Amino acid sequence: MSKLFIVASALLLFSLEKLGAQTDTVDLVKQLGDEKPKREFVSAAFKSSRVINGHSIEFIGKGVLDVRILHRFGYLDDGVSTLFGLDEASMRMGLDYGLGKNFTIGVGRSTLKKELDGFFKYRIIRQSTGPGSSPVSLVWVSGMTVNTLKWAYPDRDNKFSSRLGYYHQLILGRKFNERFSLQLAPLFVHRNLIDSVKNSNDTWALGIGGRMKISKRVALVLDYHPILSGKQEGTYDPLSVGFDIETGGHVFQLHFSNATGMNEKEFITNTTGEFWKGEIRFGFNLSRVFSLGRPVNYREK
Repeated sequence: MSKLFIVASALLLFSLEKLGAQTDTVDLVKQLGDEKPKREFVSAAFKSSRVINGHSIEFIGKGVLDVRILHRFGYLDDGVSTLFGLDEASMRMGLDYGLGKNFTIGVGRSTLKKELDGFFKYRIIRQSTGPGSSPVSLVWVSGMTVNTLKWAYPDRDNKFSSRLGYYHQLILGRKFNERFSLQLAPLFVHRNLIDSVKNSNDTWALGIGGRMKISKRVALVLDYHPILSGKQEGTYDPLSVGFDIETGGHVFQLHFSNATGMNEKEFITNTTGEFWKGEIRFGFNLSRVFSLGRPVNYREK
């Protein structure tokens, strides 16, 4: 009788345990079913805040300082006399700082024309999935340049305002999948002083930027700015192609371009090389980030 009682007790305990497990499973499924879908932001459309020359839809995080060193050498078709352009170099050094996850400011100086530049960049819409999602990112950029060269005619009544140039840009971009991103960016440049009455103070261009990931840490990038109106005499549309290479905290870009200038005013209005005739310069961009505060979602994977 006692053996029968023990067996019955064991069966009862086993049944209660199974019933409890089934109840827990039902409760878990119910909880998962009740969980609402969340809005998720798309990141890493580009691996840098620049495509090559122009701004990308990407931002650095709040409290992050991005130190940028840009080099552009001479024409490759100059041959061995200049070691295929390596004897000549133009450089821009810049500092970009993230005031917020959607707001960046930056300053820089170029050796070309001893030019200073500054900009602010604001994200209006960020690409996302889920409730209230957006299929694209929308970014606004405004900047100014200051030419600090000595006046060509110092005896003339020169005004400081003649040194200034401005640009405004709206960037519309989308990351289509993990491998491919594309952006379009209408751009307006105004120069207070022009060197010929044949030229215009105002220039309109359309920035086209693309990125194709070819391995875990390498991507092919394209940066093209066809001039729509106000093209300066003797200039061409700036075109650059190259590779993004990620190395830890660095993003290293190797590229080929017909542009010498590395701020918007210069590469839009003063690109004198014709890409398809071989007037191409080799260059590189180096980006190194430092966290001065607590970064928010910087370069999310």
